[in-house]
Amino acid sequence: MTAPEKLPVTAFAGLDLLSSAVILLDAELVIQYLNPAAENLFAISARQLLRRPLAQLLGEPPGLAAALVNALSNNWSYTGQNLTTHRHGVESLHLDCTVTPVEAGTIRLLLEFRHIDQQLKTEREERLAEQQQANRELIRNLAHEIKNPLGGIRGSAQLLERELANPQLREYTQVIIKEADRLQELMNRLLSSHRLMQPQPVGIHEILERVRALILAEFPDVEVRRDYDTSLPELTGDREQFIQAILNIVRNAAQALEGRGEIILRTRARRQVTLAKRRYRLALELQVIDNGPGIPEAIRDQMFYPLVSGREGGSGLGLTLAQNFIQQHHGSIEVDSRPGRTCFSVLLPLHTTQQEFQ
Repeated sequence: MTAPEKLPVTAFAGLDLLSSAVILLDAELVIQYLNPAAENLFAISARQLLRRPLAQLLGEPPGLAAALVNALSNNWSYTGQNLTTHRHGVESLHLDCTVTPVEAGTIRLLLEFRHIDQQLKTEREERLAEQQQANRELIRNLAHEIKNPLGGIRGSAQLLERELANPQLREYTQVIIKEADRLQELMNRLLSSHRLMQPQPVGIHEILERVRALILAEFPDVEVRRDYDTSLPELTGDREQFIQAILNIVRNAAQALEGRGEIILRTRARRQVTLAKRRYRLALELQVIDNGPGIPEAIRDQMFYPLVSGREGGSGLGLTLAQNFIQQHHGSIEVDSRPGRTCFSVLLPLHTTQQEFQ
């Protein structure tokens, strides 16, 4: 019988895009491949681990060694929960592990690892995304239902104004007309995130400079500092949506400062990032940091929900629209806040194509 043919590394290229850590073993439990997510999880490069025994990486977590032997002998799959691994110089990892028998050249076992904390975070993000999607659909449907009566109210007020001989009474019809216009604008903003995207190559720093100029004109006593990584490549996306999303975030920070304080616009490259269950080799991180009072704890978890605002008179739509636009570009937005420092972090994948937005 001839020995199994060794597969080239390119045969496993599809595993490079997975967000979960994957390790492939031969029949001797020697590591033949690990994907970038595994390198990140175990904080070690593939070059240091390839052709080495799995035990050198994981030690001998209870139950795993026997599971691997059973998987090889009996072709059984195995799922272990809350496995603890100990490695010299690295803190303990608490993992879920799935072992799957395979036959691909010399490969006999596929091990998939998920960091328990990361898995809980992913599940929480999925629940929040579903909740926010339901909220957005509800608000969108309400906006459609409200728009038509508003037009009738405004038109009726205009007709009534023409029939009134007393100019003082026209002040009341003007109030109706102006409030109808204000509500109409609110409805348009609620529906604006659903327009078709127009993706094109855009430079993030050009967008940030545009936003910075607008903020300085509106809030002249706010200092807006730059901390840019000028080596970042261009993004692919809708330029107007990028401007609106970032403007909403920075304006929210300026309003929290009540017109006085400091905002930092920071850009950095991030490598091996998972966004919406997809792995990207390179992503852009944009941070908007202010030294204001922080976000009230009572609304911190609902900051991106429609009509939730921590400011009196705020519409509660700015951050909702920003999140919508960023998610449409396969990105994510998170906030970390305490008195004296609030940081909105936006992650956007680089090297996406226009076809991905269609």
